[in-house]
Amino acid sequence: MILDKDGTTTIVFQEKTSLSTFLENLNKAYPKIKHDNIVVNLFSFSNLKANDLLEFLDMSNNHKGSGKSFVLVTDKISYDEIPDEISLVPTLQEASDLIEMEEIERDLGI
Repeated sequence: MILDKDGTTTIVFQEKTSLSTFLENLNKAYPKIKHDNIVVNLFSFSNLKANDLLEFLDMSNNHKGSGKSFVLVTDKISYDEIPDEISLVPTLQEASDLIEMEEIERDLGI
């Protein structure tokens, strides 16, 4: 698992592994990154399905509940196919933009 920290945001990705192994590794690494905004880069998974992203729902809800952003990045699935609780964008730039907007909203108490 590769953790790329940039300020208050950590981008998480891993190459050549199954989604279940990735999730297991992410859960193990979570204590180290739980105070950061988290971007999960899923570009290395070519066969993603909408149901696969539901595996991230609990972690996403818990992380957002602690006042931080949790964003999944893939262009294989449309955000219309998943629950609204999961933040999904097609590019890393959009993930960065979304986190910036969410931080502004938190600062303003929205």
